[in-house]
Amino acid sequence: MNNSGLVIVQELKGFDVTVGKLKLVDIDKSYRTGGSYLNVLKKISLEFRKNEFVSILGPSGSGKTTLLNLIGGLDHYDSGDLIINSHSTKHFKDRDWDAYRNRSVGFVFQNYNLISHQSVLQNVEIAMTLSGVSSDERKERATKALTDVGLADQIGKRPNQLSGGQMQRVAIARALVNNPDIILADEPTGALDSKTSEQVMDILRDVAKTRLVIMVTHNEDIALEYSSRIIRFLDGAIQSDSHPIEEKTEADAPIKQKKRDKTSMSIVTALSLSFKNLLTKKGRTILTAFAGSIGIIGVALVLALSNGLSDQLDVVQSDTLANFPITIDTGEQFVDFTEAGPPGTTDDASDYEEYPEDNIIYPYDASDSFQMHQNVLTDDFLTYIEEMDEELNESISNIDYRQGVGINLIAEGENGFKKFETSQQSQNFGPPGVQTGQSFWQEMPDDETFILELYDLIGEASRLPEDENEIAIVVDQYNRVSSDFFDALGLDPEGDYNFEDFIGEEMLRVIPNDTFYTEDESGLFMQAAPNQYEAVYNEAASRGLTVTGVLRIKEDASTSYFSQGFVYPSDLTESILTDAQASDIAMAQEEADVNVLTGAPFESEREKEQALIYLGANTRPVGIDIYPVDFEGKDNVKAYLDDYNEGLDEEDQIVYNDLAELIGDLMTDLINTITYVLVGFAAISLVVSTIMIGIITYVSVIERTKEIGILRSVGARKKDISRVFNAETLIVGFVSGTLGIVLSYLLIIPINQLIERLTDIPNVASLAITPAVILIIGSMILTLIAGLIPSRMAAKKDPVVALRTE
Repeated sequence: MNNSGLVIVQELKGFDVTVGKLKLVDIDKSYRTGGSYLNVLKKISLEFRKNEFVSILGPSGSGKTTLLNLIGGLDHYDSGDLIINSHSTKHFKDRDWDAYRNRSVGFVFQNYNLISHQSVLQNVEIAMTLSGVSSDERKERATKALTDVGLADQIGKRPNQLSGGQMQRVAIARALVNNPDIILADEPTGALDSKTSEQVMDILRDVAKTRLVIMVTHNEDIALEYSSRIIRFLDGAIQSDSHPIEEKTEADAPIKQKKRDKTSMSIVTALSLSFKNLLTKKGRTILTAFAGSIGIIGVALVLALSNGLSDQLDVVQSDTLANFPITIDTGEQFVDFTEAGPPGTTDDASDYEEYPEDNIIYPYDASDSFQMHQNVLTDDFLTYIEEMDEELNESISNIDYRQGVGINLIAEGENGFKKFETSQQSQNFGPPGVQTGQSFWQEMPDDETFILELYDLIGEASRLPEDENEIAIVVDQYNRVSSDFFDALGLDPEGDYNFEDFIGEEMLRVIPNDTFYTEDESGLFMQAAPNQYEAVYNEAASRGLTVTGVLRIKEDASTSYFSQGFVYPSDLTESILTDAQASDIAMAQEEADVNVLTGAPFESEREKEQALIYLGANTRPVGIDIYPVDFEGKDNVKAYLDDYNEGLDEEDQIVYNDLAELIGDLMTDLINTITYVLVGFAAISLVVSTIMIGIITYVSVIERTKEIGILRSVGARKKDISRVFNAETLIVGFVSGTLGIVLSYLLIIPINQLIERLTDIPNVASLAITPAVILIIGSMILTLIAGLIPSRMAAKKDPVVALRTE
């Protein structure tokens, strides 16, 4: 059939001959093959009408499909110009081509190119999701498009449930649903039988009445029967055109492009695509999620144990540490007033170069690196403390004033009489039952409730001392006392003893100053010599101290208060202090400017004051212990003491120690350190699983390459493709995190049972909702990060190459 015959056929079919909407001007396109370039299209100039059915014929490799891809915006020309509705595309950006494909072009492919995990209806809707069409309208328009191609009863099926002809009609419905100006069909009947081919071609011919249809085909019979125009290609050039456009109008001149609306895929659409894809690979998805959850389980269990231990610590603090005293001591101590650097440090190394290269050794005074402070318990401060007893009456249970008066004790041992040495320093604190000092002589607080919260009375008839002539023994959790204690009493450290050897027995005698110290002719005083111990022990003025009971740290106590040895009531101190005040040595020391024991002059008033305190002439306390009733009371006491320090110089301030806070901070730091180490180990598996998810995402990109091409053909942007795979990693991360948290909660049950069986502490492991949610979110973030590289790879895939992938 000659060209004139084709024109007659075209005119008989009633096609409009209006000047075309699409024009190609001197289009060149080459591809690199190895070290050379293959020129596929050579100076192609074509113009198309607004509505006509154009068939492009030619042998394989003649450039037909390349031309179709250029017209559809899937591929880009090297030179020349593609003019769309009188607008040049020379300066089109990616977003312009995406919008063009979405709104102006519909593709029909030989192998259908449907997304297998989407339903028929969803395949048709996909282009509209990028156009911002509402879900109701999408469904309505997609249903109508499928009805128009005779598939109204197939909308809920998957593509693999349809015949080839039905799938091609779905593809046509998808191409038409956005009402594009151009339909591009690449071998639309190539995989169909003759009858089905006729059905498809009838639809395309009907479509060509209202828009431009360009079809690439090898079937000349179909082209002659259905086309209004045939263009033949050979070796990248036009051989013939049955009905070219000869007219030239002003509209032919390229003009600057107008701004096009952007296409955009919503996160909901991306999630839907990814979720449905994951559902098609349930087994792999579940295994991937489980592998990813292992790290989450590890971190969750560590946090559960840490949280449980912290809660247990709070309970311990509430039960046993809340009423631990706030102590004020007069001894020198390291203090950090600036709160800059380690406690008590004021070291300034700014004059030195860190890690110098020279070989000089610089001497410095290490003592300059510490700030020493000594509390001075003035009359004003003591009055302030007395007022606190009234103002904070409901916050404190007791205030104990520690005295520094010396106590003269003699013990009758197995090998004679021996002086029992005491140390007038503040109480020792530490882990339960651990001896932290060499003092075996300590004053008890007046608060019996506080003592019995930490200690058990063991042994028959065991009780707390009640008056000035009674004492008790403190042992550790193993019923042990240091051998030095027995040696101090003159007892055999290797001997066998039981409670009955001590309870009810007189173990020590208190020797008054006037009996223990004698004045010589020079006016100096001498203490009793060892050979005089028996005599002073048996003096009528001495008094015996009877052991009333044995104290042992409770099994569930978090810390101890007493060190091993003897403890005595404050009544004994008051009695000794009263006696010491009236002693000859105390009165002599008040009058003398020298030490009445050595004859040496005092170096300072402070030294003399300490001597007077030891001899009982000065009753100023050497320490104060304030016992709060609870943590709120402790805070009130600390605030009260801070108010006293407000505005005072550093040397005049009173520094106090919150022993409960110190113990709590140490235990908290220990728990946190262990938690960090365990979380670090658990995080390794989390990182490994994250990397694995990144690999799985990369595999998914490879598997879904054709889907990438399909999405790009309907106008999806590169960032939309990234969004699809990012959505997939987010879903996997969410499932991994959720699965990990659920399994963690299930594992906590047997873990708690095991811990309770070993320690008798119930429900130690406890995972709160907030960290659980954070872990799920963290899992999503990690998997998202892991999938960033694969998702970018997906976005950069050439849509033409992607569509060819099988």
